[in-house]
Amino acid sequence: MNDLDKRIRRTSIINGTILGAILLVLNIISFYIITSIASSNFMVVIGSKIFSLLIPIIVAMLFCFFTRKKIGGYWTFKQATTGIFIMFLIAYSIHLIGNDIVFEKFIEPNYVQKILNADVSAKVSIMKQRGDSQKNIDSALADLKKDFAQDKHITIWNVIMEIMVTLIFLFLFSLIFSLLLKNAEYVSVVD
Repeated sequence: MNDLDKRIRRTSIINGTILGAILLVLNIISFYIITSIASSNFMVVIGSKIFSLLIPIIVAMLFCFFTRKKIGGYWTFKQATTGIFIMFLIAYSIHLIGNDIVFEKFIEPNYVQKILNADVSAKVSIMKQRGDSQKNIDSALADLKKDFAQDKHITIWNVIMEIMVTLIFLFLFSLIFSLLLKNAEYVSVVD
C-alpha cells in the first residue's frame, strides 16, 4: 500500500506539472485570441468561457484518468483525493507563477488594460446590437471601468485570500473528481 501511495504522489507531481503547463499555454492563447478579435463579442464572451472553463475541465479529467491508469487502475477514495489534489496544486502553482508573475509582469505588462479594452469593445458591441441608449452604454462602461480600477488596488491580504479560496476550490474539485474516478479493488479478507 505504501508503494502505491508513493507511485500516486510521483505520478501526480509529473502529471500536475504537465497539466499546469498545458493550462498556462491555454490561458496565454485565450488572452491573445480574445484581445486580437475583441470586436467579435461571441469570441470574447463564449471563447473566454471555452478556454477558461470547458477545456481545462476536460484536460483535468483526462489527466485524472491517466494518473489512475498509470498507477495500475485501482485507488481508494483517499488515494484518489490525495493524488488529484497534488496534481491540481502543482498545476495551479505553475499557472500562478507562469501567468500571474512571469506573463503579466514581464511579457505582457499591459495585460489588464488589454483585457479591459476587449471587454469594453465587446460590451459596447452587444449593447448597440440590443439598441441600448448611449446613456445606458456610458453607464455600463463606467461600471466596468470602476470594477477594473478596483482590481488594480491589490493588497497582500487580497492575494492571500484569493490563494486560500483557490486552494479550497481545488480541494473541493479533488473530492468531486475522486468520487467520480475512484476505482478501488475489493479484496475479501479471510480469517
